[in-house]
Amino acid sequence: MACNLLWSGNGVLEFVVDKLTDPVGRMWLRMLIMVVVPLVFASVTLGVAGLGNLKKLGRMGIKTVAFFLMSSALAAAIGLVLVNWLRPGAGVPPGVRDRLVGTYQSEATRSMELAGGTGFGTEMLVNIVPRNPIGAMAQGDMLGVIFFSLIFGMGLGLLPKEKSATMFGILRGLEDTVTMIIGMVMKLAPYGVFCLIFTITARFGIDLLAKLGWYVMVVMAGLAFQQVVVFPILVRILARLSPLVFLRAIKTVMLTAFTTSSSSATLPTTMRESERRLGVPREVSRFVLPLGATMNMNGTAVFVAMTVLFIAQVLGVELSLASQMIVIVMAVVSAVGAAGVPSGVIPLLILVLETAGVPGEGVAIVLGVDRLLDMTRTIMNVSGDVTCAAFISRSEGYWEKT
Repeated sequence: MACNLLWSGNGVLEFVVDKLTDPVGRMWLRMLIMVVVPLVFASVTLGVAGLGNLKKLGRMGIKTVAFFLMSSALAAAIGLVLVNWLRPGAGVPPGVRDRLVGTYQSEATRSMELAGGTGFGTEMLVNIVPRNPIGAMAQGDMLGVIFFSLIFGMGLGLLPKEKSATMFGILRGLEDTVTMIIGMVMKLAPYGVFCLIFTITARFGIDLLAKLGWYVMVVMAGLAFQQVVVFPILVRILARLSPLVFLRAIKTVMLTAFTTSSSSATLPTTMRESERRLGVPREVSRFVLPLGATMNMNGTAVFVAMTVLFIAQVLGVELSLASQMIVIVMAVVSAVGAAGVPSGVIPLLILVLETAGVPGEGVAIVLGVDRLLDMTRTIMNVSGDVTCAAFISRSEGYWEKT
């Protein structure tokens, strides 16, 4: 920002941005984008196939998956309502917005072409089913990739273990490899994010930073509402448990989640505290919580939905109600497919932006504050897992009625 004030107009700043920070930042961002397709395919396929035959899982499996999907959709919907109401990305000065739109004009055009427009109709439903899944991957047709991944996962889950073991191994290897690549790329995050934020602030100044601060406050408010209002209500209604007892029991889980920013790293603590302090039976915690750490990311769903709409508001892209419904669906898919590691959702956020017709490169606007939001949304992710475990414990009769 200081560079924008001191050097703007004399050519030095433009040279640094155009020849150094902008190329380095975009290269780092492209490294994230390049792993999106394999990450989505492996994660979603394994998530569905890992459920196995729902007949074998019985009521517990059906209830668990239904809770995950419904709670993530509810979280995303609440996030969209909040951003539509408070509009943290609106009101960017016309000059700043024009420069932003100009910067991302080519990406916006490409994104709209990939999204096939934002209308929701029969043709869009037909196009979700890809004629050629490899072609869908090559063209970045993420709805087609997701549909194929879901179908592939269902088929794999129905195969006998002796026939599916090899494919499971390949997919797990692919997922682990992609996760490792993301970890390598994220080690470069301080440099990549610095270059991206320097480029944005140098070009657009303090006006955009003010909007970014308001965005952080709105997202934190959305996450807090889900944590202290929605989850306690669900715990009271579905598990018939005191919200205060519930929140006290998981305070160590929340602290661990905040410090690690990883649902996977928090999992041992989540299982231990759920069993010891809430009395969740071992057979419930060992099934629900590992599955939740993989595919139940309520905080991620809130973050994705709110961030997509915020970036759209900043760039002046109007998303219709139908488009926002698609964002909810994609946010739920992101919650299922996101890796349980710090900032694991960023590659998926890019695909949701492009599916909604918003330039994926617009994610650069929020990368500088993602670490704080990541720590906070992980609390919500693990709290949702424990909420589900409490619901299953009560509904399956493991807890005596009180």
